[in-house]
Amino acid sequence: MSVLPSYVRGGWVTPAVSDTAGRPMTDAVTGEEIGRLATDGIDMAAVAAYGRDTGGPALRELSFHQRASLLKALAGYLREHREELYAVSARTGATKGDSKFDVDGGIGVLAAYASLGKRELPASGPWLDGDLAPLSRGGTFVGQHVLTPLRGVAVQVNAYNFPCWGPLEKLAPAFLAGVPSIIKPATPTAFLTAELVRLIVDSGVLPEGSAQFLAGSVGDLFDHLTEQDLVSFTGSASTARRLRTHPVLSARAVRFTAEADSLNCSILGPDATPGTPEFDLYVDQLVTEMTVKAGQKCTAIRRAFVPTDQVDAVVDAARGKLAQVVVGDPSAKGVTMGALAGLEQREEVRRSLKSLTDAAEVVFGDPEQVEVRGADAERGAFLSPVLLRGDADAAAVHEVEAFGPVSTVLPYSSTAEVVELAARGQGSLAGSVVTADPDFAREIVLGVAPWHGRLLVLDRTDAKESTGHGSPMPQLVHGGPGRAGGGEEMGGVRGVAHHMQRTAVQGSPDMLSAITGRWVPGSARTITDEHPFRKHLEDLRPGDTVVGGPRPVTEADVEHFAEFTGDTFYAHLDAEAAAANPFFGERVAHGYLVVAFAAGLFVDPAPGPVLANFGVDHLRFLTPVKFGDELTITLTAKDISPRASAAYGEVRWDAEVLNAAGEPVAKYDVLTLVAKRER
Repeated sequence: MSVLPSYVRGGWVTPAVSDTAGRPMTDAVTGEEIGRLATDGIDMAAVAAYGRDTGGPALRELSFHQRASLLKALAGYLREHREELYAVSARTGATKGDSKFDVDGGIGVLAAYASLGKRELPASGPWLDGDLAPLSRGGTFVGQHVLTPLRGVAVQVNAYNFPCWGPLEKLAPAFLAGVPSIIKPATPTAFLTAELVRLIVDSGVLPEGSAQFLAGSVGDLFDHLTEQDLVSFTGSASTARRLRTHPVLSARAVRFTAEADSLNCSILGPDATPGTPEFDLYVDQLVTEMTVKAGQKCTAIRRAFVPTDQVDAVVDAARGKLAQVVVGDPSAKGVTMGALAGLEQREEVRRSLKSLTDAAEVVFGDPEQVEVRGADAERGAFLSPVLLRGDADAAAVHEVEAFGPVSTVLPYSSTAEVVELAARGQGSLAGSVVTADPDFAREIVLGVAPWHGRLLVLDRTDAKESTGHGSPMPQLVHGGPGRAGGGEEMGGVRGVAHHMQRTAVQGSPDMLSAITGRWVPGSARTITDEHPFRKHLEDLRPGDTVVGGPRPVTEADVEHFAEFTGDTFYAHLDAEAAAANPFFGERVAHGYLVVAFAAGLFVDPAPGPVLANFGVDHLRFLTPVKFGDELTITLTAKDISPRASAAYGEVRWDAEVLNAAGEPVAKYDVLTLVAKRER
C-alpha cells in the first residue's frame, strides 16, 4: 500500500517512510486497505510560512471580485470532473446520492460564495463595515470600520463524514477574504479529500500557496501559529476542547472555531396528525436523515420529539419506511444505504447504542447484524438503521450521540416541555419543527433558538423547495452554540469577515476618503467644467461633483404632480387637514416630487457614458418643502466599482437636496451604470 502524498510548498511530497508506517485508510465496503497517512519529515513551520509569504500576497493582490471569479471558475472545473470524485467517494461507503450530497454540495458552496462576493463585497478597495460614524459636532472628526485580510493562514481540520463539502466550505470564505488555507483531512476518508485537492491543483485556477494539503497529522504545526492565523475544526467535542486549549492558540489568541457533537432535534407539531401532509413530511424527513450518508451527518436528527399521543403512529410509519431501506455495496443494484466510513466508526456507534439502550428500546433494526446486498457484512462497515423509542427524561438520550443511522423517538406533552427538552441537548447545529400552526411554530422557534444555530420550519407550503433539515446553506449560519462548538463555519459574509480584522479608523473626512478610496461626506468635492455624467468610468474620481438649481416649487407643481400620479394625500392638497398635521402645519410638496425635480437638476440628457440609473438607496425626507421653497441638488461621486467581466461599472452618488435656507430636504444615494472607455 502507498503512502498518500501531501501538497505543500508548491508540490506533492511523499514522506520517506515504509508502507506499513502511518495510519491506514480502508475501503468502507470491502475492508481492503487503500493506503496510509504520514507527514513525517514535513517542516510544518515552513508550510505555514509558505502560505503566509507566498499564498497571502498573491491573494491580497486580487480584489474581492477577482477572487470570487476564481472561485466560480474552480466550481466549474470541479463540476466537470465530479464523476472522478463520485468514483472515489464510493470507497467511503457512500451511495451515488450520498456522493452527490457531498461533492455537489461542496461545489455549490464555492459557487454561492462566488456569487456572494460579486453581489455583496466591493469590486475594489477595502471592505467598509457599516456606515460612517460622526464623532464630533462640527463634522471634522469621523470614524469608519474597515475590514482587512489577516496576514496568516487558515488551518482547516476536517471531519471524515464530508471529505469534499467540509474542506470546500472552509476554503471558500477564507479564499474570498484573501487568506490561504492549509487543509487537513480526517483519516478514514482522506483519500477522497486528496483526490479533491489533486483536481484543485490540476485546475491551475488558484494562486500558488493559497491552498496546501496535509495527508496526515498536523505534527507541530500549531506550535508555529501566530495571532494572524486561524484554526477551524470539525469533529468531536472532546478533540475541540483539547485543540482550543493548545498553549500557543491560547497565548496568542489564535482565532478558533469549532463544529462539534450535536444532538439535533426535530419537533412534530400537535396539529400534524396522521393523514396530514405535515405528518408525512415529518416521517419522511426522519428516515431521510437517518439513512443519507448512513446517518453520518453532524446535522442529522438524533432526537425526534413527538406529541405523546402520536408516538405509536410515528414509530409505525417510520418502521414501514425503514423496512424498505436496502443496505449494501453502493454499486449493487437497489442499494439505498451504504456503509459507515470504517470499522472503527461502526464499533463506536455500537458502543454509543449500548449507552442509549439503557434509556430506550430498539423498535427497528439490530445493531449487531444486518442483511447486506453485494458485500460481506463483517468486512465492510455496515450497520442497520436503528430506531429507538425512549424516555424523554432519561439523561442519555440528550447526552449520547450515536454518529450513524440512529434516531430516538421521544414523547412530549406541552410546548413548554418540548422547548425544555430541546435545550437539554446543550447546543445544536440544526433543529426543525414540522407544523402548519403558525402560533406553535413561533413559540417553538423563539423558545429553542438560543440553543440552535439553524432552525427549519417545515410545512406543506415550503416542502417542495425546502433543502431539508440536514442541508446547511452557505448564505446562512452553519454552526451552533454550546456543545455544537460555538462557532460558525459559514454564514454568508460573516464567514468571510471571520478571516479579517475589523479596525476602527478615526480621522478627518479628507483622510478617511483618501484611506478608503470612497468619498466621505465632509471631504473635498471636485467641481469641474465637464459634467461628471460625460466621464467614462476610468475618468471618474471619488469627489467629482455637479451642483444643480435652484428650482422653485410652486402650488401648481404640487397639484399637477398629484393629478398626474394619483398621489392625493391630504398633506399636499387639503390646507385644513395639513394645518392640523403636527409635522407640516401647512400644505407641502410630495417627497417624490422633490426627488423628481432633483433629478431634473443634475441629469445630463445627452447620450453618454451613463447607461442607466438602477436604483436609489437610503432615501430620507428630512425637511418639508413648502410652496415657494427653492431646491438645490449636490451630486457627488461616492464609490466607483468596476466590473471585471463587463464593459461598465457601478457608481454610487451622494445626493443632497437643500432648500434656500441651506437646510437638508432629502438625502439619498443614486446608483448608476457607467460605461468604460472603448479599447
